[in-house]
Amino acid sequence: MTISRNRIAIYPGTFDPITKGHSDLVKRAAPLFERIIIGVAENPGKGPGFSHAERIELAKLALADVAPNVEVRGYSSLLAHFVAEVGGGVVLRGLRAVSDFEYEFQMASMNRHLMPDVETLFLTPAEKYGFISSSLVREIARLGGDVSGFVHPSVADALKKKWKN
Repeated sequence: MTISRNRIAIYPGTFDPITKGHSDLVKRAAPLFERIIIGVAENPGKGPGFSHAERIELAKLALADVAPNVEVRGYSSLLAHFVAEVGGGVVLRGLRAVSDFEYEFQMASMNRHLMPDVETLFLTPAEKYGFISSSLVREIARLGGDVSGFVHPSVADALKKKWKN
């Protein structure tokens, strides 16, 4: 049986690191699609704290028990090329605050030009995760703070090891 493109969602991001906000969005989107592919972008321009391979592995660990229709894959190409490669029909994006909207709207508009047959769907995280960002989590961990309330235990351990000194 072939899955319709519109039933395959791609959730792209740098996920440096993946947070409980990201996981919450995936959990809530999983029943809406036959398949969700978390696309971990290489994105060296952002200067990620974790390598591409580490971010893929951490995302797999954090999402292992979410749903059987969730898959984590890395990519280093243009999102439009990755979506075409995996046969996606929907790009899933999270909006934490109004401040995210302008950037996300611009990205969705550009993606519409690059992928006219692909829709962008915005979801908001649960209120208890709305303030969490990967950059804040990295900063707290770097300064020796407790991030266990914001990330999966495996991610918290990896952050501790990374900034042990």
